[in-house]
Amino acid sequence: MITALTQPTPDALASEITRTRNLTDGRFGVNLTILPAIKPPPYAEYRQAIIDGGIDIVETAGSAAAEHIAAFKATGIKIIHKCTSVRHALSAQRMGVDAISIDGFECAGHPGEDDVPGLILIPAAADKLSIPVIASGGFADGRGLVAALALGADAINMGTRFCASLEAPIHERIKQAILANDERSTTLIFRTLRNTARVARNKVSLAVLEKERAGCTFDDIRDLVAGNRGRQGLESGDPDHGIWTAGQVQGLIHDIPSVATLISRIMEEAETIIQNRLANRRRDSVFSEAMNQ
Repeated sequence: MITALTQPTPDALASEITRTRNLTDGRFGVNLTILPAIKPPPYAEYRQAIIDGGIDIVETAGSAAAEHIAAFKATGIKIIHKCTSVRHALSAQRMGVDAISIDGFECAGHPGEDDVPGLILIPAAADKLSIPVIASGGFADGRGLVAALALGADAINMGTRFCASLEAPIHERIKQAILANDERSTTLIFRTLRNTARVARNKVSLAVLEKERAGCTFDDIRDLVAGNRGRQGLESGDPDHGIWTAGQVQGLIHDIPSVATLISRIMEEAETIIQNRLANRRRDSVFSEAMNQ
């Protein structure tokens, strides 16, 4: 998935779509997230760049995505909609999206306001939806993939795990910071503004929390949380320069492999778990013996 808004303009997105198509004969999609911003981007123009680029899979997100979902559907594009609650997922299903990406509380970025972790949210969504469910938030390895499948999901999304890969276009020092961090190394900002975001715990995010505790408006923290400031930190390698999103899954990330190595490893781990720990579990295990006593 290409994230549309990482491209500075709709024309830049069009160029990135062309570049990606020249790099692979596989399928790829584009994410278009509609969220509050200091200066809202020209969403309709980004949407048109996606349509004109011949993309056939789009991931949408945000509470104001209905207009874009309708426009994409009119062109026959398959739509995955990202949600943080079952009620929003059901609403998106009624709008006609083709799949749901359900984000548990562990996720990087915006986990919603309900604070429901994936262990509950994934099966709750799978129970009520009739379209495929992609589990998001907290996934980094084969164990997570098997767990997601067991909970009723059809696939997993990964974000933070891919940031710690050789191909990720962020500074090496940021990747090393992810490795050094653990599951406690995130914080939730914007809670007082009802726009909760999980970001890496650093000097800037702690400063934002301090201002929120004192009572602040968005204008009071605007300079601290500006997207350009966060981007500069990712490019320069200063993890304390601005806010940057990261999930609790940092605690499960211990190396910086290539994407190909990472995916192969996840699949091998998942297959081993299914074959050895689940399908062929020894009946005389300690647990079974204890239960039989």
